[in-house]
Amino acid sequence: MKRRNLLKSIALGATALPLTTALAATTKKKEATIQFSLNTSTLRGQKLNLPQIIEIAAKAGYDGIELWISEMETYLDSGKSLASLKKLFDDAKIIPVNAIGFAPWMSQDITKSNAGFEQMEKEMGMLAEIGCKRIAAPAIGATDPVDLLVAGAQYAKLLTLGRKTGVMPQLEFWGAFPPFHHLGQALAAAAAANDSDARILPDIFHLFRGGSGFEGLKLLNGNAIEVFHMNDFTSKPRLAQKDSDRIYPGDGIAPLKEIAATFKAMGGTKIMSLELFNETYWAQDAQEVANTGLKKMKQFF
Repeated sequence: MKRRNLLKSIALGATALPLTTALAATTKKKEATIQFSLNTSTLRGQKLNLPQIIEIAAKAGYDGIELWISEMETYLDSGKSLASLKKLFDDAKIIPVNAIGFAPWMSQDITKSNAGFEQMEKEMGMLAEIGCKRIAAPAIGATDPVDLLVAGAQYAKLLTLGRKTGVMPQLEFWGAFPPFHHLGQALAAAAAANDSDARILPDIFHLFRGGSGFEGLKLLNGNAIEVFHMNDFTSKPRLAQKDSDRIYPGDGIAPLKEIAATFKAMGGTKIMSLELFNETYWAQDAQEVANTGLKKMKQFF
């Protein structure tokens, strides 16, 4: 090829590049699919049993429920079975999206940690029977300071157990729990696990109470979060805030619009779960609280 023709070909190729880039830029990433769940703590003060809560959640229009292991055990202690509990969920067309337990798997004491893993395996087995595919994995038993590389290795072991049972652990941090209170700690431990199934379970209240803030959520891709605890907080000093201070999403000062936009941009499926411990709501009609909570969450999505 003559030099003049070669330069002409290069020039034509260069002019085509911006067009290709422009076409790529117009390909919009698919937004996240949002589902809504009711954490049973939101109705704890009404002293309802699990079947009653399932009925209320279904009537309100929730996609799923986050139940507590203690509630499942109470249900079984009443003489009923896991099969009958699964049927309640199936009949109501409500998914048990996640469960809250307190096994001390992250304890630095090897005996306590081993007991925690045994407890987790038992609870995972129970949850698998009712079709629940996730369990919260807070840093119960850990003492300050936590070696995040060791915690990551423990979490990797827990993930292996999750694959064995079909119930995957969601790494959770609590804002008022000094050993493991920050999103950065959870990110480090999850990264140290070096496992594609690692998931983080954040919470608006805990992100605020522990000083994480909300910009760090933008570092997470569409697969890193499956369940997110929705609530809000007031202008009360951060370190003075308690779980009982949580209020409906949108009734406080959390940047809910920005948080919702972050989640929508992540892609994947996101379950927004209403988790409140507010005694004012506990004194109200349970159905009204469930209805209001769902409406408050949906306004941001």
